Amino acid sequence: MTENLVSLKVDVADHVAEVTLLGPGKGNAMGPDFWRELPVVFNALDADPEVRAVVITGSGAHFSYGLDLPAMMGSWADMLGPDSLAGARTRFLDTIRDLQNAVTSVAACRKPVIAAVSGWCIGGGVDVIAAADIRLASADAKFSVREVKVAIVADLGSLQRLSGIIGEGHLRELAFTGKDIDAERARAINLVNDVHPDQATLLDAARALAAEIAQNPPLVVQGTKDVLGQDRDRRVADGLRYVAAWNSAFLPSKDLGEAVQSFLERRPPNFTGE
Repeated sequence: MTENLVSLKVDVADHVAEVTLLGPGKGNAMGPDFWRELPVVFNALDADPEVRAVVITGSGAHFSYGLDLPAMMGSWADMLGPDSLAGARTRFLDTIRDLQNAVTSVAACRKPVIAAVSGWCIGGGVDVIAAADIRLASADAKFSVREVKVAIVADLGSLQRLSGIIGEGHLRELAFTGKDIDAERARAINLVNDVHPDQATLLDAARALAAEIAQNPPLVVQGTKDVLGQDRDRRVADGLRYVAAWNSAFLPSKDLGEAVQSFLERRPPNFTGE
C-alpha cells in the first residue's frame, strides 16, 4: 500500500494509521499525485483488519494549501475552453467525479478518521477534513472555503458535508465570502473539536484519541460510524452529483481564466461575471 507513494506517507502502529500529506506542491498543495493516491491509501486502510483508527495530518507547517490549480489546469485545458462541447464537458464531469470519489474515500473508510490541522487548510484541504469524523487544530491553524475566490463552485464535498458540522449559516458565510478563519473561530462554530497550543501537542492529542478509539471493539466502532452516516451519506451523494453536473456545465468562464492568470501573475483578480 505504501510503496511508490509520492504525495502521502502512511505509518501504522498499534492499530492506528497515520497518513501524512507530503505535497510535492508547496504547502502540501493537492496535485495529480494526491488525487490518484488518496483513494488508494484509504481503500487499503479500510480493508486492513489491523487498522482501527486513522490520523491524517500535513507535513511541515501546513495541512494543505488546497488544490494545486496550475498543476491541475494543464490537464483540464481542453475540457474548459469557451467552445467546449458535450464530449469535452462529459470528460470534465468524469474528472470532477473522480476527485469527489477521492475525498469520499476518506468518509467511506470504516475506520474513524481524525484530522489534525496545523497552519493553512484551504479549499481542498477543507474538503478532506470535512470528510473526516473528528477535527482537531493547533492554535496557528487557519481555514478557508476559498473556491469562490478562484471562480469555482466548491464541488468536492465541503458544501455538502459542512452543513451538518457547522450549520447552514456559518457554511454560507464561509462559502460566499471565501474568508479565512482562525482556530478559535473554527472551534466556536464546531469545525474543530479542540484547539491545542502547537503542532506537537496537537499530534499527541490526535494520536491519543485514535488510540482510545482503537481500544474499543473494532466492529462495533465501525458499525457505529456506519449508522451515524446513513442519512448524511445519502444527502451528500445527491449533492455531489448535482454540483458535478452544475460545474461541468458552468465552470468554464472568463472569470476562471482570470483567477488562474491573476494567481500566476500574483495580482488581484478582476472578475467581470463572464
